[in-house]
Amino acid sequence: MSLQARPARSFALPTLDGMPLIVPVILTAGVLAAGLFDAIPENMIGGLAVIVGLGMLLGPLGNRLPVISKIGGGALICLMTPSVLVYFGAFNDNTLAAVNSLMKEANFLYFVICTLVVGSILGMSRKVMVGGLIRIFAPLVLGTAAAVSVGIGVAMAFGYSFHRALFYIVVPIIGGGIGEGVIPLSSAYASALGGSPGSYVAELIPAAIIGNIAAVITAGLLRRLGDRRPQLDGGGQLVKVPTDPLAAPPIPQPDFPARNHALGVLLICGLFVLATLLEEFVHLPAPVLVIVMSVFCKLFNVFPPAVEDSVRGIYTVISRYFIYPTMIGLGMLYLPLKSIMGVLSVGYVAACVAVVLAMAATGFWVGRAIGMYPVDASLVTVCHSGLGGTGDVAILSASNRMNLMPFAQISTRIGGVTTVISAATLIRVLDA
Repeated sequence: MSLQARPARSFALPTLDGMPLIVPVILTAGVLAAGLFDAIPENMIGGLAVIVGLGMLLGPLGNRLPVISKIGGGALICLMTPSVLVYFGAFNDNTLAAVNSLMKEANFLYFVICTLVVGSILGMSRKVMVGGLIRIFAPLVLGTAAAVSVGIGVAMAFGYSFHRALFYIVVPIIGGGIGEGVIPLSSAYASALGGSPGSYVAELIPAAIIGNIAAVITAGLLRRLGDRRPQLDGGGQLVKVPTDPLAAPPIPQPDFPARNHALGVLLICGLFVLATLLEEFVHLPAPVLVIVMSVFCKLFNVFPPAVEDSVRGIYTVISRYFIYPTMIGLGMLYLPLKSIMGVLSVGYVAACVAVVLAMAATGFWVGRAIGMYPVDASLVTVCHSGLGGTGDVAILSASNRMNLMPFAQISTRIGGVTTVISAATLIRVLDA
């Protein structure tokens, strides 16, 4: 009996990045089916199984949908679809617990953020980095002032009082997220006005969430603008660096040894551990200290090029393959639609959107005036209106600008801390 060759298929199987689409579809379906029997391990393995499968499928889908692909695409779909499914009870407790174990207990989100921060800083030109750090504060400060003024004006036009507009709509949006903004704000409000912090959290979260969604959509529109008008778009570079025609040609770089990904992970995680240690002494958030240490290491060439290249290897893997899965986890855990359904109104949403648009427009025009790429300057400024690190990942994913993460973190962390301190002080003065 002779073996006969298998006849060739008369049709091609759908593919995803060159791989058969049926493979992630079957595996993801199997994982979700296991959740129905409470069989997903409630640890890092189970969490990754859930978010990676859904991210691989929903991200590319969002980039192909009409209209959606132009206002956030895969990032918007990966953020909103899980949030909607959680709202309607599509995921059981076992599935949510597995994702919670990964995203919150194992703090996978901070690993992604630190990878993007360290990898992008060590991978960029020192001249570009210094120029961006120096100029970023002008659009950030003026954008914040414009956002506060416009947000209060629009809210008051819809009948909100000045007090309500400022402290319950504008401030939560630019406060730096939920953990770093809403939670400390709720404690400050309770201390100044009386009551329990929990009651204020429920009033502050809706504006923060709506502002974050508006920021993600705005980021998608800015990316679209950059595609149509390339002269406005630095492609992830903030500062326009003039070229000197008389400058010597760049020195060819030696061939690096093969990337040591274990060393890259060690450097990223080691910097975060050191930042956590220093946090106790300098009283700055660990993510901000990671930025400071990374900038210092780049400025003074602390690490040899081969080590920096190993870090860029991890950065490449995370930014290319794990952003959409991270967005799935954020949508499932950090975007509770139940919190905003009770306060939705035309005036409320209009005020939240006005805050974001004012910040984006100011960042665009101020950045353009001081020699920055307007689209990129606007994106970094808009990150101040997102949900902290969660919002930074979502906004930069929608705009395909993950290498702006260090500047986005400065915008979010420093801008958020300044907002929280100012609001906590002002509310005591006005209600004294």
